[in-house]
Amino acid sequence: MKNIFKLSVFILLLGTVSCDSEDYVVITPAVAPTLLSPETGFSIVLTEANANDVAIELNWDAAEYDGPQTVINYSVEIAKGGTNFAAPVTVTTTTQLTKSLTVGELNTALINGGFTLNEVNDIDIRVKSIIGKSGVAQNSKANTIKVTPYSAWPNWGLIGSATPNGWNDPDTNLEYDLSTKKYSYTGPLQVGEYKFRLDDKWATNYGDDGNNLSLEIGGANIPVTVAGDYTIIVDFTAKAYTITKN
Repeated sequence: MKNIFKLSVFILLLGTVSCDSEDYVVITPAVAPTLLSPETGFSIVLTEANANDVAIELNWDAAEYDGPQTVINYSVEIAKGGTNFAAPVTVTTTTQLTKSLTVGELNTALINGGFTLNEVNDIDIRVKSIIGKSGVAQNSKANTIKVTPYSAWPNWGLIGSATPNGWNDPDTNLEYDLSTKKYSYTGPLQVGEYKFRLDDKWATNYGDDGNNLSLEIGGANIPVTVAGDYTIIVDFTAKAYTITKN
């Protein structure tokens, strides 16, 4: 009777191990994808007027894996040239071997990646393949391209006798913060006046009629009574600003 019981337990354990073994699947990298285009040396200047046009046609050869075959996902990644993808930005993800990126899509990716706007950037670009629940990845070799992104938000600036350029063009540009949606300027101001205006033109400008930190379209010049370094933060949606002497 004891021998029958032991044999039953052994068969039960054997069945359990067998089921677990069937659920355990090994997938290993075999051949990494190869990025075919864009090739190293490709160059493009992005403009807002062409936001819906195709900027880049991405093409690559398929990756290969050893083990049970399943769907392979591909991610196109970019990074600042020469950084070895220390901080990669994913531009797009697909199961296909080709992808068209519009000017607007590429520009948004560059903004999110902290690339320098309105200047030529060296950008490393690669394709990453991922397969299976464990996320087994393979990276293609990177190509290096040159792209000039544009500012995707209104160009506001300061102008006036208190600003570095006085009442002369160009304005002193305000910096835009993507996270707060506010503009700012940190730097010197002289005793004098200033206003905010859009695109270096007088068609749209803001001043402060009551000098009470609220903005009015075409409002009065804003006075600066003490020279020094200041920080100005502007919310054009709320029509409000702050100015602080540093």
